[in-house]
Amino acid sequence: MYELIILGGGPAGMTAGVYAARKKLKTLIITPDFGGQAMKSAAIENYLGYQYITGPELVTKFEEHLKQFEIETEMDKAVSLKKPADYFEVETAEGKIFHSKTVVIATGKSPRKLGVPGEEKFLGRGVTHCAICDAPLFQGMNVAVIGGGNSALDAALQLAKYSSKIYVISLAPWEGDKILKSRAESESKIVPYIGFKTVEIKGDKFVEAIVIENLSNGEKEELEVKGVFVEIGSIPNTEFFQGIVEL
Repeated sequence: MYELIILGGGPAGMTAGVYAARKKLKTLIITPDFGGQAMKSAAIENYLGYQYITGPELVTKFEEHLKQFEIETEMDKAVSLKKPADYFEVETAEGKIFHSKTVVIATGKSPRKLGVPGEEKFLGRGVTHCAICDAPLFQGMNVAVIGGGNSALDAALQLAKYSSKIYVISLAPWEGDKILKSRAESESKIVPYIGFKTVEIKGDKFVEAIVIENLSNGEKEELEVKGVFVEIGSIPNTEFFQGIVEL
């Protein structure tokens, strides 16, 4: 029986681990990997103490800090949380069962999907949610970024280092931080399509084009691209906490 189980290994989960260790609590962190959303950030410029640092570099420093303490870790994904009595029961994807007096939920979020034809078919074959992971694969190619917030603009700027042309397709005017907007607007490779929605992703074995629709007149246009980076926000990973905590 643990005093505390932490679900998630992103910045929040690791921070919780450090605080628990300082209190000398018998703690277990259950996570499939460490880093969370921070691992997917190419450049972090708003974390105090670092004027500029990449996501993976910052996560490495987090891990080094965490390893200073005696904290058990289980590299697996939690899939079930129950409270059979006055304790909690956590089950992992590998079927392991752990018990704890308390649980900290730090499971983060997952990318929101477009829900258009071709999205699932071409996932991993041109459709992706991680520019820092996949941008180098599209060297010299035309790509599309779907979204108009910080994550979309950051992805477009990362892709500008590799791709020939980046179409940024958004329903409304860009809503990212002013500094990101300024950088994106001054990048000649980035072509904005504001007031458009993506209606289909096409191809054979891999992505070859996307179909977009002009929201003002309903006219459709097909853009030849080899990659589609979906950056339209995220949804919290709370699906298996129903009935345990109020959502």
